[in-house]
Amino acid sequence: MKPQVLQLNPILIPAVNDKLAERYTVHKFFEVADQAAWLREHGASIVAVTTGGHTGISRAVLEQLPKLKVVAVNGVGTDAVDLAYCRERGLPVTATLGALTEDVADLAIGLLIAACRNLCAGDRFVRGGQWELYPQPSAIPLARRFSGMRIGIVGMGRVGRAVAVRAAAFGCTISYTDLRPMEDVAHRFVTDLLDLARDADALVLCAAADKAEGIVNAAVLDALGPRGFLVNVARGRLVNETDLTAALVAGRIAGAGLDVFVDEPRVPLALRQSDSVTLQAHRASATWETRTAMAEMVLASITQALAGERPAMSLTT
Repeated sequence: MKPQVLQLNPILIPAVNDKLAERYTVHKFFEVADQAAWLREHGASIVAVTTGGHTGISRAVLEQLPKLKVVAVNGVGTDAVDLAYCRERGLPVTATLGALTEDVADLAIGLLIAACRNLCAGDRFVRGGQWELYPQPSAIPLARRFSGMRIGIVGMGRVGRAVAVRAAAFGCTISYTDLRPMEDVAHRFVTDLLDLARDADALVLCAAADKAEGIVNAAVLDALGPRGFLVNVARGRLVNETDLTAALVAGRIAGAGLDVFVDEPRVPLALRQSDSVTLQAHRASATWETRTAMAEMVLASITQALAGERPAMSLTT
């Protein structure tokens, strides 16, 4: 009999799903109508769980999986997993660290360029037939140059460093803040987020900071100023969305590029209606290349754990 795997989120790569089905009996929990009843009947047979960073897995579910040997997160976020409880059980929780870096950094720069150059508003202007009605150059406000900007990066981990490389290629000056200065990073370290915002043309949020909340608030946005831009490819709750919305409506910052939000998939109406905001649906890692690499890492974590090995990507054991 094949080992039993509980899948809390779909994996979008057919080849990896084929491998999972070949090696294991996969139960698609997200398709189960009465999940509580299913767990009572089948929970004791599950030896591995795959889940997404946003979904995670609750302690209540974990407690019903006594034979569980690994929780493989198809993502980098683990704040929806009870890591303390998993450590108590000696249960490895893995994440797909490193697989997302390049694509997330690409999107951060793409969002910033789109926000600076009003790409989405310009696209709507042309698609809506407005160019024919208003052909004069003044019909669309002048945009902001990205090249040469002063970029403040919040979180100089894998993604922050990749963003810095890309921004530097555009002639941007880089500063950053983190829990501490990085000895192997040549860019200027700034201790205080307010100071970083005050000296930047754009703030790019790259911090993993699972427990941080609302650190980008009205004071930070005011420090960024009416010509400043905010990009968030990290965690939605790093930003106080009420303060951000108010700053955008009042013109206290110039614009924003957002891939993540506090209460996904619900996005505040004012953000959706603003021409100065470029929005994405939490899609920074959504390329065939990255999603394939992530799925393969999930598969490897399960294989290693069920072979009695410590998974290479374990965060808890």
